Amino acid sequence: MHSYMAQTWIRMWKENAEELKSKAIAWRKEPTINRIDKPSRIDRARKLGYKAKQGIVVVRIRVGRGGMRKQRPVSGRRPKHLGVVHIKQGISMRKVAERRVSEKFPNLEVMGSYYLHKDGMNLWYEVVLADPSHPAISKDREMRGRLKAFAK
Repeated sequence: MHSYMAQTWIRMWKENAEELKSKAIAWRKEPTINRIDKPSRIDRARKLGYKAKQGIVVVRIRVGRGGMRKQRPVSGRRPKHLGVVHIKQGISMRKVAERRVSEKFPNLEVMGSYYLHKDGMNLWYEVVLADPSHPAISKDREMRGRLKAFAK
């Protein structure tokens, strides 16, 4: 069942499906970091450790696309040595998304994230988070093995 769901998402990306475009239109109107009830890609969420239980949260985040911008120097130099255009970011946008979500929810621990969609301006990811202090999580042996809070 999960492999069928994965194939459906891959097909939608390849064909640039209308369904995905309409979802992106709705996602643009939402806040940048938005807590959701259920993951959009249940197959990927389950691989990251998602379970439909208390203490586990799924968040959809929108991250802006594009390269880094550096301010143009004031004093004179050759255009070649301005150092403005060919600046690359050291970390991926997915890691940026995970960091932003962990800053927004400091009591939750990031279990992982997965790609949803991108358009001309934005990238969307869903991040799976767990509350290590929640009894449903702290009593679950499998969850304790996945979280850093219980690592020794």
